[in-house]
Amino acid sequence: MSWLSTLRSGQARLWMLALTAALIIVLPWLLMRGLWDRAQDATARVEHTQSVGTLLYRLQADIRDFESAALTLSKGVSNPDLLQRMALADTFPATLELLAEQLHDKPAQLVRIGQIKARLQRRVELARALAQVEGGQDQVGLAEELVYGASIRGLVSDLQADESRFLAERIGEARRRDAQQELVSWVALALQIALMVVVLWRLYRQMQQQLSAEQAVATAASHTTAVFNSVREPIAVLDRELVLTLCNPAFVQLYARSEAGEKGDAGDAAAALVPMPLTALGDGQAWNDPVVLQRLQDVLSRGRELWDYELEQTDADGKQRILLLNARRLQMPDSQRASVLMTLSDVTVQRTALKQVEELNRQLEGKVNQVTEVNHELEAFSYSVSHDLRAPLRHIAGFADKLGQHLGEQADEKSQHYLQVIGNSARRMSTLIDDLLVYSRLGRGALRLQAVDMQSLVAETRAILDAGLRSDAEAAGEAPRNVVWNIAPLPIVLADENMMRQVWLNLLGNALKYSAGRDPAVIEVSVQRLDDGSHQFSVVDNGAGFDMAYAGKLFGVFQRLHKPSQYSGTGIGLASVRRVLSRHGGRVWAHAEVDRGAQFHFILPQALDATHQEHNP
Repeated sequence: MSWLSTLRSGQARLWMLALTAALIIVLPWLLMRGLWDRAQDATARVEHTQSVGTLLYRLQADIRDFESAALTLSKGVSNPDLLQRMALADTFPATLELLAEQLHDKPAQLVRIGQIKARLQRRVELARALAQVEGGQDQVGLAEELVYGASIRGLVSDLQADESRFLAERIGEARRRDAQQELVSWVALALQIALMVVVLWRLYRQMQQQLSAEQAVATAASHTTAVFNSVREPIAVLDRELVLTLCNPAFVQLYARSEAGEKGDAGDAAAALVPMPLTALGDGQAWNDPVVLQRLQDVLSRGRELWDYELEQTDADGKQRILLLNARRLQMPDSQRASVLMTLSDVTVQRTALKQVEELNRQLEGKVNQVTEVNHELEAFSYSVSHDLRAPLRHIAGFADKLGQHLGEQADEKSQHYLQVIGNSARRMSTLIDDLLVYSRLGRGALRLQAVDMQSLVAETRAILDAGLRSDAEAAGEAPRNVVWNIAPLPIVLADENMMRQVWLNLLGNALKYSAGRDPAVIEVSVQRLDDGSHQFSVVDNGAGFDMAYAGKLFGVFQRLHKPSQYSGTGIGLASVRRVLSRHGGRVWAHAEVDRGAQFHFILPQALDATHQEHNP
């Protein structure tokens, strides 16, 4: 919709520009026409007023000529010129009528014209009478009445004064009209120039936009061509007759002979393939399957797309290839006829590798089955041997004790030593068998996940170990060891409780065992919440420690870093710890220094919201 809105906005701007141009051209013309009409009207009024003044001046001149001729005739002088001037009286009514006609829209002036007409008629009568009288008192009376009795000078002066005022007003109005007309013409010129500038600027912008659009189209076309040519998957476009109309270099490399591809560039090779029927590619051997050709026709006629259609082909170099064909109908912009866009994926290497992987998987599965069977046999054997060895070991230990009691004081020191070694070895072997059975059960048994309170579990383990210390001290007749326990608040986690109990028994038992030479022995238990929500537990002691060079052997079965004469044990405890934590998805590691204690850390992943709860020891 963006291009449609852009088009509509562009059309709207063009319409607005056209309307503005029309207004700038038509409106000044209308204003100029109106001002011109008003100016013409003002000019006509000025001319009308001037013609009225001319008539008044002519009337006054004729009256003076008429009256002076009458006075001259009254002196007894007579000539044709005087008689002609006396005849001017006949034109006075017509002149007054013409004045009245021109001043018909001015009632005050018409009143004055009427008064002038009446007085002028009387003056004409007096002047004619004066012209006929020759001397005497009558002539003087007529002359005085002509001069003082029927004067029209004041009326004519008023009439001229009003017309002069009207003339000044109309001249001013005409000048204003001319000034307005000139102003409008300049404004119209400025607007038209501005419109021309806007139009030229708009045309320049459109030309720039068109050039930018053409450059963008050319750039996009070049980018598209570059991408099309750089795609490593073969791509081709077919017409309705399944003839190549376009293909990329990867398609050329697939179906053109290798020597032909080496001699020229991909463009020349593509030009050699276009136009070429699809069935002619690969010496006519690659696309001769009628089922594939029919499916491509269905893509055109029915719009059915092909998705990962697998086919085997022999290329121009005689190599067998496995291809995945994808095809869909395509409407080219320069043609009204539909085409087929076809892409190929050469999966020969992948299928060969897949077959090899499947074969290796079958071999590996067989090996795994063999190893699993051997492990089951070993577990069964170890369990059976461990279980069957218990009774003989009990017999050996029991009869060694009975033999010692039987000999009593008759046994010498060497015999007592031998009997003691036999009993201790039998008991140590029995302990080792018990540990092996525990280790075997830790690997075979199913996980019984539940909420485990680590605080309670550590407290229970501590109580067991403290009881053992007191029992050993009483048996030896010694004072109990001084042990300081620093146990931080521990959370609740999701785990197998019995397995976690085994972990704490081994870790805390080792810490207590290897700190036997310390007074006091300090054992610390802490926990840390990691960023991923898991918990990291730590057990730290101030005991004998160990050399980190041998840390890799620490969690192996039967691996010991100290002599049995120094510290008792079977070498299975830490291996059991690692097996338990591995089954829980965690891990365990250690860090120590010789004669400066050891630190054991293990991580349990987050699995229960209750891990946020903590309890005090």
